[in-house]
Amino acid sequence: MAEMYKIRTKNKNVFLRVAQGHFATVHSHTNYYIDVTTQKTRLSEAKAVAKEIVSYYRANTVVDTILCLDGTEVIGACLAEELTNSNYANMNAHQTIYIVSPEYVAGGQIMFRDNLAPMINGKHVLILAASVTTGKSAQTAIEAIKYYRGIVVGVSAIFATLDQCEGYPVRSIFDPNDLGDFCSYNSHNCPICERGERIEALVNSYGFSAL
Repeated sequence: MAEMYKIRTKNKNVFLRVAQGHFATVHSHTNYYIDVTTQKTRLSEAKAVAKEIVSYYRANTVVDTILCLDGTEVIGACLAEELTNSNYANMNAHQTIYIVSPEYVAGGQIMFRDNLAPMINGKHVLILAASVTTGKSAQTAIEAIKYYRGIVVGVSAIFATLDQCEGYPVRSIFDPNDLGDFCSYNSHNCPICERGERIEALVNSYGFSAL
């Protein structure tokens, strides 16, 4: 696979690690693989990501629950800590925030079992994802939250190509402008495939499998 390189910010712990090529996800084909493994698993980077994201929500958004997609639970915990920090004027100070992971059933739908449903029902829920490109995973999460009578307050991601999903704002640290020529295509109408370029790897929230 093509060599990875970093897109950096002023904060040394906030960066995007990417490789150019031809990659297949569950919902699309892309010309970039975006690796956020260390942001999801390394505490210093997770904290740095949370500090970037919290600025969108600290002053004006009530958050009772963070629904963590793509294995973002460490970032979610750090974000909850930032949102409840009493050192800042914010709407969540001194409140408990639940950190919840989805359970997927047949058809890719999300369910919450009886012990977790009260953390969604009637709660203000922020969706946290590693990336939002096609928006299908975020849409599934929104539908599940509404089904369990939760209140969606927004979607956050490290990288996103959308600024809204189902009418809810999508906030991200990085977007396609940081990559310049990022493209995402329907798997059945992919110009990279039409040029005869082979897929280099299958990618998802767990990482990549080279072909």
